[in-house]
Amino acid sequence: MVVRVWQRNMDVFMKTFKVNFIPPFFEPLLYLFALGFGLGIYIEEIEGISYARFIAPALISISIMNSAFFECSFVSYVRMYYQKTFDAMIATPLSIEEVITGEILWGATRSFINATIMLVVILFFGLIELPSSLLIIPFSFLGGFLFASIAMCFTAISPNINTLNYPTFLFITPMFLFSGTFFPLSVLPEPVQYFALAVLPLTHVVNIVRSLTLAVPSGFMLLSFMWILIVSLVLFVLSVNLMKKRLIV
Repeated sequence: MVVRVWQRNMDVFMKTFKVNFIPPFFEPLLYLFALGFGLGIYIEEIEGISYARFIAPALISISIMNSAFFECSFVSYVRMYYQKTFDAMIATPLSIEEVITGEILWGATRSFINATIMLVVILFFGLIELPSSLLIIPFSFLGGFLFASIAMCFTAISPNINTLNYPTFLFITPMFLFSGTFFPLSVLPEPVQYFALAVLPLTHVVNIVRSLTLAVPSGFMLLSFMWILIVSLVLFVLSVNLMKKRLIV
């Protein structure tokens, strides 16, 4: 059953839960103090809000992306290739599809956990609106599912763990910078804006999270949700099929 794969990863996570909970707690503090409250005092309001309030939802969105992506790329690769955990699970009545689905759901859960912790920290500074911001908690699982599926596709086609650095630097890092995170998309050239909306998933995650934190729903927010939902399903099916080819010798 898929839940057994998820439970196995949860059990391992909880054995070192103190270490695992530290990064999502301190990460928003570092960014907020360095950028929001540090650099932010030299920046005028962006779109009618302070810079700290502008980047707060971006920090949550980046956490959603990083948590799921690195869990289902580097960490999943270690479980698959070095620890032979996938082989051990497939030797049981579990199928390959169930193992990969469980891995992706666990990656989404990591996003859910980290985003929830960061939301509480940012709430303490009064940078988000309630109750709309609470919807970020269930949404973080969907966003995590998207990035976990993307990561599993790369894991399936990577010949060794070092090649996972390519999607990290060529895909994750550009999203970190050019998805409306630290400055509005509108300042970029139009072709780059269209590229970000069409290709970069973080753009849509940031759009939804920012709309929820500001309590300003929009039609574009619904389009972003549909984009994430459709692309997540496509990439999930693709990742499962790619992993089947990788694991079946």
